[in-house]
Amino acid sequence: VINKILGDTNAKAIRKIEPLVGKINEIEKGYQEAIKDHESILAKTEEFKKRIKDGESVDDILPEAFALVKTACRHLVGKKWNVRGKEIEWNMIPYDVQLIGGVVLHQGNISEMKTGEGKTLVCTLAVYLNALTEKGVFVVTVNEYLAQRDAEWMGGLYNYLGLSAGVSVHGMSHEEKKKNYGCDITYGTN
Repeated sequence: VINKILGDTNAKAIRKIEPLVGKINEIEKGYQEAIKDHESILAKTEEFKKRIKDGESVDDILPEAFALVKTACRHLVGKKWNVRGKEIEWNMIPYDVQLIGGVVLHQGNISEMKTGEGKTLVCTLAVYLNALTEKGVFVVTVNEYLAQRDAEWMGGLYNYLGLSAGVSVHGMSHEEKKKNYGCDITYGTN
């Protein structure tokens, strides 16, 4: 009844984000034409870091950064790397609903998603954007297996974007932990 009178706050929040998703997709279409290789991806990441150092906020570059992650995902389709001892093939490009989830996470809100809806990929959008500040980003998961898996799996994407990813789990030496905490992105447990 309250939602009927006042309107659904979640639906209102999503409606506010939808134009931003349109902008991300528009920029990403341009990137498909302009950014054809890995070197161009790396150059764009460095450009974003410089723009932030020069005073732009992460919110200012959010549409471009999310578009670059989507472009990088497109470049990686069909590429393979090892995750937890098994070779995986990258086959993910963020859908609009996942872009919305990335914006929601960046805004400091909760993005509830069911199993299989792409939470791990959604996280990469906000993580990449905030890692551009070069202050380190920590991703907290519920167990060590997921921390290790996601650091390796999404690490392929982060590395392609020019960022380093590490993991901190029980049993690592002080030196190993120090090295991993020095990465742009560090996965760990709660």
